[in-house]
Amino acid sequence: MYVTDGKVADNTAARRVEVKTGSIVVSDRGYFDTLLLNFWDSIKVFFVVRVKDNMLYERIKERDLPDNARPEIFIDEIVRLTGNETAIQYPKPMRRIAVYNARHWVTMELLTNNMTLSAGTIADLYRARWDIEIFFRNIKQNFHIKSFVGTSANAVEIQIWTALITILLFALLKQQAAYKWHFSNLVSSLRLNTFTKIDLHQWINNPFTPLPE
Repeated sequence: MYVTDGKVADNTAARRVEVKTGSIVVSDRGYFDTLLLNFWDSIKVFFVVRVKDNMLYERIKERDLPDNARPEIFIDEIVRLTGNETAIQYPKPMRRIAVYNARHWVTMELLTNNMTLSAGTIADLYRARWDIEIFFRNIKQNFHIKSFVGTSANAVEIQIWTALITILLFALLKQQAAYKWHFSNLVSSLRLNTFTKIDLHQWINNPFTPLPE
């Protein structure tokens, strides 16, 4: 994670995040930046990114879908960007995959520089990104930093990191618990029972068992 102030755009901050060679970066349209995509490609990092609606491109070749291809995969093709700036910023061919999302009744268009993984695997990678979206949604809903003890840049970052470490500990407890907690209920219940003298793991496994005398 890389922390910036609110004036720094996400796609600008993304260049400062260290990504190892051979990794696969999966991102939404907010990171559809051809300079950023070219940067990832230059360090041999694969990307899967959702296409912006106004993207200009031309088809180079349509890839044959295998007989066992999943029915939600509509298109698998090689394309080249044709926009005045995008064609210069990313001149290499890319792979465009169109996937139908039955849950939301929408067709998603994905771009990737990975030419070897199946179209279904690329779609699964993008679908898995929603787990990260849920993680950040939980942060926004349950860990509001309403005031800061210190207001220097270092003090603010320490408090943000503390909140993130806390949410990771909550996520770990939720995973370990035998009881099927909703994340928000676990957070609220632990806040109410912060000073209750009972074994933590015993409580998260059986939250409704009466306390011993």
